[in-house]
Amino acid sequence: MMGQLNFPALWPFWPELLAGLWVTVQLTVLATVGGVGLGILGAALRSGRPTLLSRLWGGYVELIRNTPFVVQLFFIVFGLPNLGLKMTAGEAALLAMLINLGAYSTEIIRAGIQVTPQGQWEAGRVLGLSRSQTFLRVVLPPALQRIYPALVSQCIIVMLGSSVVSQVSYEELTFAASLIQSRTFLSFEVYLVTTLIYLALSVAMRLLLLAAGRKWLRGAQR
Repeated sequence: MMGQLNFPALWPFWPELLAGLWVTVQLTVLATVGGVGLGILGAALRSGRPTLLSRLWGGYVELIRNTPFVVQLFFIVFGLPNLGLKMTAGEAALLAMLINLGAYSTEIIRAGIQVTPQGQWEAGRVLGLSRSQTFLRVVLPPALQRIYPALVSQCIIVMLGSSVVSQVSYEELTFAASLIQSRTFLSFEVYLVTTLIYLALSVAMRLLLLAAGRKWLRGAQR
């Protein structure tokens, strides 16, 4: 069986794979930055006094966390146009990833904030800081340090979930792999190579985010 494998036949298709990989990387970077930003905003809202906005945000979190990502994507691509909101496949893919990561990161970051000693909030008030300044300068950095590994893992999960956007014909890595497979019929070779690319991307992303997080969080606590 091993003698029948034909990995060299994939060599002419490396430009397509690399182009798909680049699209996946771009999606991941934008979704990570935007999704974590949404998570910080949501955690701030849900950690304060209950308001209508915090309850609405809680409903959004529960909706996203209890529905499949592919359904969320299809709703954005096929459902929103019925409301007059049309967008490209790339815009829909990015929006779906942002919304998904925003919901999960809200709860991850909120968990870190909830274990923050009340004394840190009081210390901020004593120093004359507003509630928002206390949150950003005093409470958020140690909270992020506590939950940072979990947040990194969630970002990687969203990156891996980006493979689903190939279902709406967005030309990321999985779409490129499927296209190559349809041309070569080398299913084992194509998807093994694609698996290894995703594995390498996951490992690189984890190492990069953990290293950047250690540097940033160390500086934030000074």
